[in-house]
Amino acid sequence: MSNVKAVLLDMDGTIVDAFPPIIRALNQTFVEYGLPQMSAKEVKRHTGRGDCSMISLFGDRREEAGKRFLEIHDEDYLEHINPLPGAENLFEWLKEKAIPCAIVTSKSQSRAEAQFAALGWNHHVAAIIGKIDGRPEKPDPTPVLLACEALQVQPESTVMIGDGIADMKAASRAGSRGLGLCDAFSTAELSEAGASHCFDSLAEIQNWLTREI
Repeated sequence: MSNVKAVLLDMDGTIVDAFPPIIRALNQTFVEYGLPQMSAKEVKRHTGRGDCSMISLFGDRREEAGKRFLEIHDEDYLEHINPLPGAENLFEWLKEKAIPCAIVTSKSQSRAEAQFAALGWNHHVAAIIGKIDGRPEKPDPTPVLLACEALQVQPESTVMIGDGIADMKAASRAGSRGLGLCDAFSTAELSEAGASHCFDSLAEIQNWLTREI
């Protein structure tokens, strides 16, 4: 682990809780389209698998449903975001160790940047790689590779911290090492997806990095 030169971080469910607007908007859209609603955990697992395309939820009506979802989501998506325990400490530790970090998220580029600015976190990261038209999403390795390119490091010199199946698959496929954060998914599920180690909190991950780097 001594050759770790950069840390990549998923966003939702890993360093911030930004799920309330997502859950509210998705369930309101379900209601409007006459579909059953999802529990908070079901939403987290759905998005964490990397299969959150509207086609899997709304079929042929995915485009109009997607637009409606975003209309509802954007009403308050900057008001209901909270740092998860350990996130600030991890950022400060990375700064002290002069280890650069980047965000790799399936959230749209503009929304990820807006939420980071709202949190006052822009100074913590060197790059944010979000969803843009035409860019493959996790579990495709492309976002991880783009983050490595932005940080000017090789994937094998990085770790990718995330709470989803898609995070671990993307990391593994890119050549990075996945550190799984267990919440919606179990250690077994994240390990099967490619995680090299799994933890119950960011504090545990930071302690492990402290020992290993």
